[in-house]
Amino acid sequence: MKTDLNEILRNFAIDVETAPYGNGHINDTYLVEGTPKTILQRINTSIFKRPDHVMENIAAVTAHLRKKIIAAGGDPLRETLTLVPTVDGKPFYTAPDGSAYRMYHFIQNAKSFDQADTPELFAASAHAFGKFQRMLADFPAHTLHEVIPNFHDTGDRLRQFREALEKNAAGRATSVQEEIQFVLDHADCVTKVTDAIADGSIPLRVTHNDTKLNNVMLDEVTREGVCVIDLDTVMPGSLLYDFGDALRFGASTGAEDETDLSKIEFDLTYFEAFTKAFLEEVGDDMTARERELLAFSALLLTLECGIRFLTDYLNGDTYFRIHREHHNLDRCRTQFKLVADMEKKMAQMNAIVAKY
Repeated sequence: MKTDLNEILRNFAIDVETAPYGNGHINDTYLVEGTPKTILQRINTSIFKRPDHVMENIAAVTAHLRKKIIAAGGDPLRETLTLVPTVDGKPFYTAPDGSAYRMYHFIQNAKSFDQADTPELFAASAHAFGKFQRMLADFPAHTLHEVIPNFHDTGDRLRQFREALEKNAAGRATSVQEEIQFVLDHADCVTKVTDAIADGSIPLRVTHNDTKLNNVMLDEVTREGVCVIDLDTVMPGSLLYDFGDALRFGASTGAEDETDLSKIEFDLTYFEAFTKAFLEEVGDDMTARERELLAFSALLLTLECGIRFLTDYLNGDTYFRIHREHHNLDRCRTQFKLVADMEKKMAQMNAIVAKY
């Protein structure tokens, strides 16, 4: 049964034109041309099995942020996502076909970027993500739902890889022995962050878990960070997850699926710009162990992503959407090239962290 968008909108007390908006890969997004403008999204329930948990997390976190923004004299309608409740006061609507929809106020005079064309633009996202961490430092992270269990548990990702290797469902293992060995050679470092959370040297914090540049709205004029968006994966975790994943994506000199590995390096200029800005926001609140593992977290999250791509390749490309043969293998190879380059530059990366 096809869902009628007009019927969905009526459940938010809106009856105006709507059109597809943005280029997100997970949720279907629409711009609603009302007064004020709003954003309607269909939550991807094949990934987020419990949309109620997703929305409870988002409602709690944005309410906390709103109080902090108001106390600082800011504009909460611009600086955090604002949910539009349904006609019966709920944070999302479940359609008769089981699909789930939510609505946000549209953030005016701001835009997102898929790539940082300058270190300064990348640093603007670091300020935004750092401020997000700082404002949520006193939020009880343990009260949030874990909407995707073990999402950044690299040890668990290694376990899944070993299972995929043993099953060899797609019969590809013999052709990727070099990549398999790369994972096995790094097996001893994958639990550094989760071990530190377990022993208490790294605190459990609210983490965004998808800190790509395009998840920050930047002011159209100043290009300063305005609002962190896409809060679906907000969960308990480590600050290191957000720092490391942002650099995995943003400090690479090539595309995630680049086939010419000579184009792939880890850019220390971008690393320094992001690190400086991020630490200006959260540096004083970090533990010694968080500081010690900050540079390493970029390597770890890149390794984790490469392991996930290789695991999916071994399984026959069942999770990540592919657009060509061996697409996941190409993605895996770029991540491992970045890891190898970071290993060569780790002393410089640690020196940059110490500098700021």
